[in-house]
Amino acid sequence: MANGSDTKRPIIIIKKKGGHGGHHGGAWKVAYADFVTAMMALFIVLWLMNSSKQLQVAVGGYFKDPTGTAKKVGSNMSGSGENFTLTRDNMPKLKEELQKVVRQMSHFEKLKNQIEMTVTAEGLRIELLESSSGTFFESGKPELNGDGKELLVALAQELGKLPNKISIEGHTDAKPYTVNRDYGNWELSADRANTARRLMQTSGIRDSQISQVRGFADQNLRMPANPLDPSNRRISLIVQYVAKDEDEQPAKLPEVGTEPAAAGPETQAAPETATPADEKPTSPAPQ
Repeated sequence: MANGSDTKRPIIIIKKKGGHGGHHGGAWKVAYADFVTAMMALFIVLWLMNSSKQLQVAVGGYFKDPTGTAKKVGSNMSGSGENFTLTRDNMPKLKEELQKVVRQMSHFEKLKNQIEMTVTAEGLRIELLESSSGTFFESGKPELNGDGKELLVALAQELGKLPNKISIEGHTDAKPYTVNRDYGNWELSADRANTARRLMQTSGIRDSQISQVRGFADQNLRMPANPLDPSNRRISLIVQYVAKDEDEQPAKLPEVGTEPAAAGPETQAAPETATPADEKPTSPAPQ
């Protein structure tokens, strides 16, 4: 006779599920989404690492202070992520970036004392100073040499990313230009400034960026105590300020017109500090 406890043993029923879906469920979708997100973040980081310093500063500034820094560093131009508006607050930053670009020139060691950058009341003034033997221009002529072309092209490629206006000045020393009675220091200074303008406009500077082209002859000497000093012969590029706020007006140069033209003594620029020497005819006849 069977034991009574055996009759109360529970009955276990095992059911088998068909198909393969039960082995995976939806966990793989979560893992795949995490993978795609990680890859996107990686690509963004790689892109930023390979972008310009200006863009890195703009992106970093935005995430640190979306309502503050982003107003000072960023682009107000469409179509280029590398642009940023230069005000009195961040003009020194442009100076640092341009100095890095200049250091990459093939003959930088030879030219480093002939290039000066100074933040002034007008904006960032970039001086290309001639020496007694010539540095950026052919002696006594308005044509650029190889070093002058290399430098101006490099500067144009960087300045062309900005919304700021640019004015270009030409200067000579006080030595009379006696080769041609109809051609003197006024013409030479204006022609050199226009030569620089033409090259820069074909190398990155927009036509609308050039606000003025002025020839000063010897009326704005860098070394007034030594009018014949070679450093008086120079080309000056002025990157003008853009107002930080709508109610703040940008620093502007005297109105001389937008058409490239030689200027008279009355259009002298604001005083600035310069450095090494520039090149222009030190002898009566061009070499």
